[in-house]
Amino acid sequence: MTDVYPELRSACRFYPAIDNHAHPILTDEHRDRFAFEGLISEANGSALTVDAVNTVACLRAVPELASILKANPTWTAVKETRSKMDYQELCDRFMNPTVTGIQCMLLDDGLGGVEEFAQDYAMHDKFATSPTKRIVRVEIVAEGILKPLFKPFLEELSFDAASVLESFNSSFKASVTDSANDGHVAGFKSIACYRTGLDVSTADSMESIMKSLEDVLTMYRETGTLRLAHKVFNDHIVRMTLEISGECGKPVQFHTGLGDNDITLNRSSPAHLQPVIKAFPKTLFVLLHSSYPFTREAGYLTAVYPNVYLDFGEVFPFVSGAGQRSIIRQVLELSPTNKILWSTDGHWWPESYYLGSIQARQALYTVLSETVASGELLEKDAIAIVQNSLFHNANKLYNLSLDPDLNICKRK
Repeated sequence: MTDVYPELRSACRFYPAIDNHAHPILTDEHRDRFAFEGLISEANGSALTVDAVNTVACLRAVPELASILKANPTWTAVKETRSKMDYQELCDRFMNPTVTGIQCMLLDDGLGGVEEFAQDYAMHDKFATSPTKRIVRVEIVAEGILKPLFKPFLEELSFDAASVLESFNSSFKASVTDSANDGHVAGFKSIACYRTGLDVSTADSMESIMKSLEDVLTMYRETGTLRLAHKVFNDHIVRMTLEISGECGKPVQFHTGLGDNDITLNRSSPAHLQPVIKAFPKTLFVLLHSSYPFTREAGYLTAVYPNVYLDFGEVFPFVSGAGQRSIIRQVLELSPTNKILWSTDGHWWPESYYLGSIQARQALYTVLSETVASGELLEKDAIAIVQNSLFHNANKLYNLSLDPDLNICKRK
């Protein structure tokens, strides 16, 4: 059967892509550190190991992975085959840029466990044709600064909150500013969605910030673990980041929507960010993960605020094919097509990059070809949407100054 839109299909399949949000893969030594079911779900416990494998998203992924592994199309066979394969060969099969079409990766290397179990961000250059860039996770930066500041007070009941806060503010601003001036850093990321919710306040009193800082120390003393999950202080960190970002022009990514059960779902909608979006008009906001299931709310924000962009990632492969196509349709309902960005949210396993790439490309073609067939869009405009969302929008937003490697998928 003749392909009705061969140029559009070619653009979807082969146009080079900038993966604007991903995470490092595991080292060979730690390749089995986490349950492989995390490839297709962010659930925990039996919801991951028992339930997730029964989703349509997983059932779809099985034959896609099995075809590359030359394994039987069952989840068990896929797991067994990959576990016996040389790790470098496994990575090459699923992450070679001739397969994924990824030209450049922007890696958030602040994910818990990265330092212990994952490859350094620069090691990922072999899986792309342009150098990898970092996304700096600001809550992790803040925790690293606080630990030595708290050390003198761990065994004492007294606490000079004002002095510690002053030292923290100075060090945090210096660190974020250094990152802003670092050519290896493309932007910043906040996980406020996980820690305290996206209803970030636009201002808090100095007294309330110091009280919140004391609460952080108290929990650190009690648990032995420093984890920033105290709303007033977390919001303070976000605001300082937004201010510096607005001055330097490097975007701030926000986890929105889809995540594990550590998220309070009704506080993960990007609609909660509207006050700070308005308060920091010079700051470039990137709403990650399609904001699913709040995609339409995210689309609205991109349409009415010039400083808001929407990433349609992570839903590949976490959501069924029908769901993925629905999400892309919702993105295109209102979002300006010069403000949508693609990502894999690849992490831990090389297969996550593969599925995130091929499924996104398939979904884009299906949705856009249907839109062209309905007479609502010219094919040339659909092709431009593909090229912009996969490459040019991110290239401009993150100031990468890359030329598209048009031969990336022709080197097989």
